[in-house]
Amino acid sequence: MSLGHALRRIVREYPLARLDPLPGHPLAAMIRRGAADEVRGALPQEARGFLVKGSPGRGRHWAAVPWIAVFDPAVTTSATRGIYLVYLFPAHREAVHLSLAQGTVAAIRSHGPRAEAALRRDGDGLRALAAEAVALLPVTAITLGSPGELPRGYEAAHILGLTYDLADLGDEARLRTDLAAALRAYRRLTARMAALRPSATGHPARA
Repeated sequence: MSLGHALRRIVREYPLARLDPLPGHPLAAMIRRGAADEVRGALPQEARGFLVKGSPGRGRHWAAVPWIAVFDPAVTTSATRGIYLVYLFPAHREAVHLSLAQGTVAAIRSHGPRAEAALRRDGDGLRALAAEAVALLPVTAITLGSPGELPRGYEAAHILGLTYDLADLGDEARLRTDLAAALRAYRRLTARMAALRPSATGHPARA
């Protein structure tokens, strides 16, 4: 298997897989392990200590939008909070979004019905902080084709990224190059955020 093959399989098989029970389903296992392993294997050397997790859903329930995420453990280890990189699979089209994203669940807990507006506002500021990455990650808005709270939150949480149609997923070299570029943007953005965060002395921390 390759990264492109894993992503293509999820795109093609997920809509029908959701009609079957989630527990024990081979596609669910592939998202959690096989696809996550392919993303992990595609990481550049400087990101080999990052965490990779795949989620087809929880318990007995398939996710409306499955995902495979990459976390810098110095920033976050969960898709609920912080900044991370994630492959999102929209429900309404055969495509994959590579998204530099904000944690959605933490925003929902903090802001309630105003979470989407808060995420979009914060996303504007983060996009400005990562302005030099826009040329390589030009997609600044995504759609996921599901009315659920989490999919809408993922849309609002998106900062920068790329969208691949099914035909694009055959270009393994491009997928790996794009992933490396997105990881560089991720690391630069979180380093700048840390530098701007007030330290215990009340002054911005040094980069």
